[in-house]
Amino acid sequence: MARRAPIALLILLLGFQLAPITHAEPGLRGAVEADYAAHLGDLFDHFHRHPELSFREFETAKRLAEELRAVGVDVTEAVGGTGIVGMMRNGDGPLVLVRADMDGLPVEEQSGLPNASQARQVDISGEEVPVMHACGHDVHITSLVGTARRLMALKDRWSGTVMLVGQPAEERIGGAKAMLEDGLYERFGVPDYALALHVQAGQPAGKVTVTGGLIASSSDSVDITVRGIGAHGAAPHMGKDPVLVASQIVVALQSLVSRELSPLEPGVVTVGSIHGGFKHNIIPDQVKLQLTVRSDSEDTRAKLLAGIERIAAGVARTAGLPEDLLPIVDLSIEATPTTVNDDALAERVRQVFVRELGEDMLYESPRKGMGAEDFAYFVQTEDRVPGAYFQVGGTAQADLDAEANGGPPVAGHHSPFFKIEPEPAVTSGVHAMTVAVLELLGQ
Repeated sequence: MARRAPIALLILLLGFQLAPITHAEPGLRGAVEADYAAHLGDLFDHFHRHPELSFREFETAKRLAEELRAVGVDVTEAVGGTGIVGMMRNGDGPLVLVRADMDGLPVEEQSGLPNASQARQVDISGEEVPVMHACGHDVHITSLVGTARRLMALKDRWSGTVMLVGQPAEERIGGAKAMLEDGLYERFGVPDYALALHVQAGQPAGKVTVTGGLIASSSDSVDITVRGIGAHGAAPHMGKDPVLVASQIVVALQSLVSRELSPLEPGVVTVGSIHGGFKHNIIPDQVKLQLTVRSDSEDTRAKLLAGIERIAAGVARTAGLPEDLLPIVDLSIEATPTTVNDDALAERVRQVFVRELGEDMLYESPRKGMGAEDFAYFVQTEDRVPGAYFQVGGTAQADLDAEANGGPPVAGHHSPFFKIEPEPAVTSGVHAMTVAVLELLGQ
């Protein structure tokens, strides 16, 4: 027996050494759930009832700043317009940026929820419109507050600095760029890592996913002013009809993807708006087109944008318009490059999710469209900050099962029927983001 004791002790010690290292407090999930019941649930309800439009998130930013200050975060407001930056400093270590977008959409909510938004607001163009959190940004800012509250409670577990960013105008893909142009990194430091989450309708509520590589497509909003020469509708030969020219441009643009891109290279050119004229019998002098352009590479993006300019001018010339009346193509409206996760960081975050949340809390999420995301600006600066952007499921399993069995489809993002299961989405968002930060800053 005396000889076996050291062997047993050695085995015991090896067992402890080989056990997974965990940075999270054993009761972290329970603490998050308790905080949701006591505080975060009401906060989500407030944000959902009171959405605000891009670059008009005045009250949202004010409430977010108040929530962060209440737990001891050093907050700076009005960064890039309505953006806020909260700094949590806790000794030496890396700087981790955690971003949450704040804005709602000009959509009238028809979800049928008891806390459905009744809000209306004047947008940046001066038009009053209904407003709804139809993309889950209420989940994101609530999760940001919850993450700050957990990290403050766990300050003995990490060392470094956390930069909490409440970002405006993601829906207009302009808020991240505005914050950077207002000196975000010069004033608060260049992050060593950048993290963000997005709730996802159509995926199981509370589960998470993260992958390396391409996460979101590039997006460019393009305005085309098609010019002509006005005339009487009964004498079209006396003018140059911009309605006809605009119609031909819309059709010709469809050849860009189908005939100029490889069939294996994704791309989208969609004309979402066409407006021109005032009366049945008047040929107007201009027509306005609004386009969205999507791609998964910068080379494809450049090819599509150059093609739009070429086609617009070529169609106008074919119609006989002089050079001084060729279409005006504005590419500077709203734009963001592709969002690409750093492979090594994404895998590191994935492993901590497996370890801390459990492998059964991860799901696979194949891309189903070409959505865009201006988180790209935070990571694709000249500093090339490694970024990890992950998703949290937001739809009840019962709704997913009903859809799979022929029932009503789950409403997608930007739909007036969009809805999220807030408790599992927020609690998993807080849990996942907290363990990700602890992994990067853990002692």
